[in-house]
Amino acid sequence: MTQLRQHYQEFVKRNAEILIVGPDPTAMFKMYWAKEKMPFVGLPDPRHSVANRYDQEVSLRKLGRMPALLILDKKGRVRFTHYAENMRDYPTLPEMYAMLDALRGKETGGQDELA
Repeated sequence: MTQLRQHYQEFVKRNAEILIVGPDPTAMFKMYWAKEKMPFVGLPDPRHSVANRYDQEVSLRKLGRMPALLILDKKGRVRFTHYAENMRDYPTLPEMYAMLDALRGKETGGQDELA
């Protein structure tokens, strides 16, 4: 999350918003967000309702909720998914930027597909 915070403006430039969904209770989320001065939204999901909606794996065997990256368009349609195999399995920042740019049609000169 630190990298996302440090590079948040790169996402804003791409007309993207970051939403972090985590298993912690609301009070813990609020304290962390305030302490770390996160510029994007954090959504507590202690009952795993959002995780279940988007098929994010929750497994005590793997120490909890596995990371997932989903890109949704403005209509709420899932346009890209990456379900992690472990806690370090994340796309790099350049990979995320490329995905957003491709979805927006920058690479092909097409229409803004995130709209």
